[in-house]
Amino acid sequence: MKKIASFTVNHDTLKPGIYVSRVDGDCVTYDVRMKTPNAGDYLSTGEAHTIEHLFATYARNSELSEGVVYVGPMGCRTGFYLILRDGVSRAGAIGLCQEAFRFIAGFEGKIPGAERKECGNWLDHDLEGAKRAAREFGKAIEGWREDMTEYPG
Repeated sequence: MKKIASFTVNHDTLKPGIYVSRVDGDCVTYDVRMKTPNAGDYLSTGEAHTIEHLFATYARNSELSEGVVYVGPMGCRTGFYLILRDGVSRAGAIGLCQEAFRFIAGFEGKIPGAERKECGNWLDHDLEGAKRAAREFGKAIEGWREDMTEYPG
């Protein structure tokens, strides 16, 4: 079988940031890399699950909601994939991530979609951990620019 594109990226050179992973027709997949790969510090499942609920809710309610196709976690627990229609600029994608992670870092209240009837693993959430991880990542992407969205060589 052919190796999929995300497995061709050198994970030894990746740092937290926002990268264009691939472009498929009118969809652009962003690698929202919150943790340095293989560094021993990963999102817990509860943190990732809570970030997923909050990130997806924020993105689908943002000004760019019509361009949002998907928000979901990476199995390695180092970040998320954000899939947007190509009508959303790289600057727009960066801005959306910056806003979403500020929202997550300051979130108070009930996690959207985290009731038993709404979620397949409703007990596995960690809001405080998600907020900590969002604050940390927010600092990493504070000055992120379009010219930084290519994977490091």
